[in-house]
Amino acid sequence: MSARTSQSQIAPLQGAHGPGGLRPRPMQRLDLPQVAATEAQVYPFPWSIGNFDDSLTAGYDCWVFEGGDGRLAAYAIVMWIPDEVHLLNLSVPARLQGRGIGRTVLEWLCGNAVARGARGMLLEVRPSNLPALHLYESSGFTRIGVRRRYYPAAEGSREDAWVLFRTFGGSNAEHDDE
Repeated sequence: MSARTSQSQIAPLQGAHGPGGLRPRPMQRLDLPQVAATEAQVYPFPWSIGNFDDSLTAGYDCWVFEGGDGRLAAYAIVMWIPDEVHLLNLSVPARLQGRGIGRTVLEWLCGNAVARGARGMLLEVRPSNLPALHLYESSGFTRIGVRRRYYPAAEGSREDAWVLFRTFGGSNAEHDDE
C-alpha cells in the first residue's frame, strides 16, 4: 500500500455482489501464497509470487477483497504515476467469475483513486481476453494504444496488449493521439 493510502481510505464496498458484500484491505505478505495460487488458476501465464512481493516492496497499492465468508474474492495491484493510476492486475478466482465481482472491484478502485486525486486510470489487456475487454469498455475505458508483443503466449509466441484509459470526470481528448 502506498503512502497515499491511509486506513481512513479503506471502506467496505457499497453495492457489492455476493453474500455479505466485499471488504477491501491492504494485501500482506501472508496473503501472497493464496494470491499466487489463485493467479496460477486464472491465467496461463501468471504473475509469480515474486511479482506480487515486488509490488508490495515497491509500495504499490496492493489490495485483497474478501467476501462475507472471509475468503479471497478478488485482488488488485495499482501503481500511482503522478496524477494517474496504472492498474497492473485485477483478478477474481475462477469459482467466483461471472458474478459482477470484477466490476464491483474496478469501480471501487476507480472511486478510491478519484478520492485520492487521480485524473484517470491506465491499463493493458490482452485482445484475446474478451470478458476483461467487455468489462473495461463497458466501464468507460477507451483504447489509446498498443504495446506490441507485450504478453507471453502459447508456444513461445507473444501477444499484443491493448492500452486502455479512463478519464475520471472528463474526456480522453488529450490521450487520443497516443
